[in-house]
Amino acid sequence: MDNVIGHSISVFLAFFAVMNPISNSAVFVGLTGDQDHGSRTTIALKSVITAFCIILFFCILGNAIFHLFGITLPALRITGGVLIFLVGFHMLQGQPSKIHHPETDPAQSDPKDETNVAISPLAIPILAGPGTIATAMNYSATGSYAQIAITIAAFSVLCVITFLAFVSGERLIQILGKSGMDVVTRMMGLILAVVGTQMLIEGIQSAVKLS
Repeated sequence: MDNVIGHSISVFLAFFAVMNPISNSAVFVGLTGDQDHGSRTTIALKSVITAFCIILFFCILGNAIFHLFGITLPALRITGGVLIFLVGFHMLQGQPSKIHHPETDPAQSDPKDETNVAISPLAIPILAGPGTIATAMNYSATGSYAQIAITIAAFSVLCVITFLAFVSGERLIQILGKSGMDVVTRMMGLILAVVGTQMLIEGIQSAVKLS
């Protein structure tokens, strides 16, 4: 029993370190500062549910999918790094990134649908990015039901914590105001750009080692 509890704590702490809901709540505020309370709650819920489904998917079928399509973790890190860098670059300029605010045909778009940011970049790749997927696959790699269950349970708890952190970010908006939010947006853009660059470097280094 002690080993199970210790392992569960280790898995949770590993996920917590990778996702860092405290820092990501500031990113969430920067991405959704122009939304009302209801929209931010919807975005927060949609992002954590999407992230949970992705991690659940990779916990159960991750190894099989990677082998089936010949996908490597370095390739995943490189792609995720580029995506995060582009989002951060546009935020740093004070502009909405086309990655999470894509241009759409007005005749086909739904003006009420303001939750696209929940999928990208919040759920993918900020919450369920290469690091999170790698952590999930690492702890569920044995394929045993116990390992998979512990991994999924630990991540589900972290998703609840992340949702609460995202929702409480509204207080920051009320305190900072529009000018303060502009500063937060640019600061978070810089952080995301650096994180994306770091992921890209790690992906290239891992790819070189494999070659």
